[in-house]
Amino acid sequence: MLRRLLKNLEEDGHLRELVQGSLTFFVLRVVGIPVSYLFTFLVARLFGAAPVGMFAIALTVLQIGTILAALGIGNALLRFIAECCARNEKATAKAIYLKGVFLCTPAAVVMTAAVYTGAPFVAEEVFRKSYLTPYIKVAAIGLLPGVLFSVNLETLRALKRIKEYALLQSVVLPLLSVIFFLAGYYIVNYSDAMLIIVSWVAGTTAAFILSSLSLWREFAGTARVKASISAGKMLSVALPMLMTGALFMVMGWTDTIMLGMWRTDAEVGVYNVAVRLAMVTSFSLMAVNSIAAPKFAEFWGRHDMEGLKRIAQQSTRLIFWTSTPVLILYLLFPSFFMGIFGEEFGQGGLALVILSIGQFVNAASGSVGYILQMTGKQNVLNNVVLCASFVNIVLNYILIPELGIYGAAVASCVAMVIFNLLPLFIIKKEYGFFTFDLRQFF
Repeated sequence: MLRRLLKNLEEDGHLRELVQGSLTFFVLRVVGIPVSYLFTFLVARLFGAAPVGMFAIALTVLQIGTILAALGIGNALLRFIAECCARNEKATAKAIYLKGVFLCTPAAVVMTAAVYTGAPFVAEEVFRKSYLTPYIKVAAIGLLPGVLFSVNLETLRALKRIKEYALLQSVVLPLLSVIFFLAGYYIVNYSDAMLIIVSWVAGTTAAFILSSLSLWREFAGTARVKASISAGKMLSVALPMLMTGALFMVMGWTDTIMLGMWRTDAEVGVYNVAVRLAMVTSFSLMAVNSIAAPKFAEFWGRHDMEGLKRIAQQSTRLIFWTSTPVLILYLLFPSFFMGIFGEEFGQGGLALVILSIGQFVNAASGSVGYILQMTGKQNVLNNVVLCASFVNIVLNYILIPELGIYGAAVASCVAMVIFNLLPLFIIKKEYGFFTFDLRQFF
């Protein structure tokens, strides 16, 4: 198998680019994992499960606000700029990027004001925990830099600057957050739980500045031209992607929100750690998607369906074989991995197993969501995510009051399976191939 892979890499330039880009992201992501989990580890060790839960709730509000304020511009830029790069139109890519920033900045400012002023209502009426108000207000301050940082990251990915994309997302952001956290706790002697969300917002702001400098260097010297994409056309593609992102965020965070409404902060904290660990199962999916998404847009722009099929199945095979070992470890030693974060987190072992199964299906199905988005089927993907989100909400409503974090895990797993299996058959119907083809795995 290894010999065949090496031969294919030598003969297939697109596969070689896929593997190289994925490997770059993977290595930097692996470097970033200890840093990312160090933040959660420090918070859990120094403050306990309840503050972890409070941070998870505030971060949920921040991420939902960021998704909405970004207007789907990031994913639209990923598609349009990747197509420009395929045609060697870097100046046009720069103009499209600036138009995207111009469109989403006012929305981010408005969302910041809305979340800040609405914090008391969210804390008291949604979570029934008025003490969360100041945490949500601080989270709101991170909205504008968070939105612009996400737009910058997708632009770097469209330009196939995978090293910078992965470094900023996987290493720089969590590392800066850890530095701010440690400085606040040990140097300033600030031991209030507010330090957790303040550190994350400060890290996000600093990461945004660094990403802007990276893009400034990337576009330096390019001519000033008019964007080939009008604001109306960009929004016509971006807004359906916004809907997809918003619905996916709802699906991803419904469990945390409902746990926050009906269960203790400690349970939310334990579940949040289980979610973060389970996402390692689909780690290779993120690595491959980092380069596969712009490749999908490139093949679609060239009307090369055979190339699209080949890169889709090659990426799925890579994801499958690199995800399996993590799942096996979680199935065998769930309590051990949860217990790393503290004795009280060990109770989340079963939740980790359930969540990992859902994430494994997500990884083994391949980049189905990006295939639909990069080929103009964003509205179809919206319907899939809407269906999965509805199932997730209903199951969480039924299961959480009785089963707590285990009910939330089951709901999340089922929704993830629906989200991935439906697109498999949609892609087969529309384009004539499965991304998950057993014959391609051996």
